[in-house]
Amino acid sequence: MMETGTMRESMRNAVTDNVFMPNETVISEIIEENSTIRTYTLRFTDRAAAFSFLPGQFVMLSVPGHGEAPISISSSPTSTDAIQLSVRRAGRLTSALHSMKAGEYVAVRGPYGVPFPVDELKGRDLLFVAGGIGLAPLRSLINYCRAKNGEYGKITLCYGSRSPSDIAFKNDLDAWQADGSVDVRLTVDVPERGWQGRTGLVTTLLDDLTINNSNSSALLCGPPVMIDAVISKLKESGMDSEQIITTLERNMKCGVGLCGHCHMEGVLICKDGPVFNVRTLENIMGATG
Repeated sequence: MMETGTMRESMRNAVTDNVFMPNETVISEIIEENSTIRTYTLRFTDRAAAFSFLPGQFVMLSVPGHGEAPISISSSPTSTDAIQLSVRRAGRLTSALHSMKAGEYVAVRGPYGVPFPVDELKGRDLLFVAGGIGLAPLRSLINYCRAKNGEYGKITLCYGSRSPSDIAFKNDLDAWQADGSVDVRLTVDVPERGWQGRTGLVTTLLDDLTINNSNSSALLCGPPVMIDAVISKLKESGMDSEQIITTLERNMKCGVGLCGHCHMEGVLICKDGPVFNVRTLENIMGATG
């Protein structure tokens, strides 16, 4: 059996343009967002400067002995010394990751997928709507826009969680509210003692907003039922389908469009997505009957 040090050296010397070659990273920090979500800061042990991405892209995360899984990058590409992955404990691989500590090693390959259209969004007001772990990829874009010194318009976030204890990314939410860069609006399905905020579906938060549909775009990520409801409400309010942008999830295995596991109505989510505008999705579904 190859010793760990030899394996790492072999990985470092491998051809770096191989799309299937994982890159070793060390877990440098773990933030407990809530009882099931943790954010992992990963620092590359080699060629960190060569890793670049845009908000909305994902990596294939490998946990030794437990395989790999697609995970959205939740940090902004404006921070280049490391990447962050926010992971909800749900199965074998994610449970194994949640048992790991800072200083241990995992690997990532990528980045993969179509990112959010950051250039097309410049100058527009941005409405972010998220549910649960769905805030992770949107967090990447929110912090990217905040770092761009006025290149983007007003940023509003409507975020729904099951309960106050389940609200994730509290540090970010507090920071965004404190500096006034994001109009943060929260709601929960089930209130707890001391909760003074809104109770109800995330769609109810939209009722309090005045949206300039001619100069606004909406970016959605969360459970499919939530996404469908928000899309319907935004379209009813007059927002064009092309300005409603969402992410889709499928069982992605290769990340580069070869295995076909994430096939949906003629497209491959890993290669043609995971970011789509709703007009594109309507055309895809319409073409397939």
